[in-house]
Amino acid sequence: MVRQTGGMQQLSSLDAQFLNVESATTVGHVGSLIMLDPSSAPGGELTLDRIREVVEPRLHLAAPLRQRLVSVPLGLGLPYWIDDPDFDIEFHLREIGLPEPGDQAQLSEQVARIHARPLDRTRPLWEMYLIHNVSAARQALYTKVHHAAIDGISGAEILGTIMDVTVEPRVEEPPEDYWAPGPMPSPTELIGNGLVAMANQPLDIMRILPRALPHLADIPGAAFVPGSKAISELAEAVVRLASGGTEGRDVGRRSITTPPTPLNAPITAHRRFAYGSLPLDEIKTVKNAFSMTVNDVVMALCTSALRRWLLDHDGLPATPIVVAVPVSVRTDDQQGDSGNLISVMLAEMPTHVADAAERLAGVQRGMADAKEQFDAVPASILQDLSAVIPTALSGLAAKAIFQMMSLGAFPFNLFVSNVPGPQLPLYVGGAGVLGVYPVSAITDFTGALNVTLFSYNGALDFGLIACRELVPDVWNLIGYLEDALTELVALSE
Repeated sequence: MVRQTGGMQQLSSLDAQFLNVESATTVGHVGSLIMLDPSSAPGGELTLDRIREVVEPRLHLAAPLRQRLVSVPLGLGLPYWIDDPDFDIEFHLREIGLPEPGDQAQLSEQVARIHARPLDRTRPLWEMYLIHNVSAARQALYTKVHHAAIDGISGAEILGTIMDVTVEPRVEEPPEDYWAPGPMPSPTELIGNGLVAMANQPLDIMRILPRALPHLADIPGAAFVPGSKAISELAEAVVRLASGGTEGRDVGRRSITTPPTPLNAPITAHRRFAYGSLPLDEIKTVKNAFSMTVNDVVMALCTSALRRWLLDHDGLPATPIVVAVPVSVRTDDQQGDSGNLISVMLAEMPTHVADAAERLAGVQRGMADAKEQFDAVPASILQDLSAVIPTALSGLAAKAIFQMMSLGAFPFNLFVSNVPGPQLPLYVGGAGVLGVYPVSAITDFTGALNVTLFSYNGALDFGLIACRELVPDVWNLIGYLEDALTELVALSE
């Protein structure tokens, strides 16, 4: 639950977990690499001044871009977002140039290095880099924003504030109330607000627990917490008794076993990044041929690519791998809100199946089972259970979950995320957008590889971020995804 006090907005407990997970090897921000054709920009080149001219008048459209964190003294409450009284846009806008020839390998290496660096928590949690001397007369724009402020959908909305549907940037009318941030809140004010929030937390817990506890065992990783299944079953029995049997689960709870793979080991602080695009019309050809969704086809592609990678590393398990698929639970009324409004669906993907047709059928069954289980759980379950963690224990809870990884307990093998985007050409400062490649996050908990894709203008743009030491050959996976699509298209004929 997000609380607002004057000019301050308190983070939800789920948002705060993205701050708590940061460590010497883990950063909590997400980003994107935007490939640009500057030929249509003024003078045939996009400049940092031009980007500032586009971004600065639109800051009021994306609150996280000019808000910074303040912590409550003594940990007596979750942090707050406040309008930064010392906001300096020049700190956030930067530029670099690649050495010749400026190819894919050099660009991805620079992105990986910048992405591995944490954001400065004394400033609004975002940075934007204009990258010059990209091969084929291109430029690129790399942005990163902390996950505590955005999820996939709200992140796409922020990107939308800097993009235009025409070469000439649109003119944004200034808001009626000119932005005039107040002074930093005093420690006394923060402590007072924190104590009020803590006093209200028992009421929140009493409201949330009855609907959340029956689903405790459905949360990824809950199986590693002693007693979680017993608590869920007892809570469900109480709900059924109180409702006369009219409420409760209609779907039996799955028992999922996550196999060990080379992806599931402690990560380092170093990253590799790879990117590529697949034509959406070919994806739809497969979708129509086998009565699937686009997301199901994406999962089939990833399953085939991961099978080849696991074989390369002598790490193919004999059972399906488990993939976590983020799902937006943002309602129409919440469009435009910052923060995280997400849940997670767990799907078993048959990487162990050698035959392509059988593997595709296995993906369809795995996704159908995953959706059935997901629909049986309240959409707000992650927000609910995060909210009942006592504020003083919030950081400790996140660290305890990650310490389970040292015992070899993994709730899933990796994240695969699909973010919908616009199917029309866009521009940044007059430069044409050629592709939007996500640069997500990895942790010990979520695995050494993250696959995120963004649909844009007739293509699915893949961005793969990985631990440099555990997945040194991440570029191979881009080729494997391309080969997997060729294979599925052939099956569709």
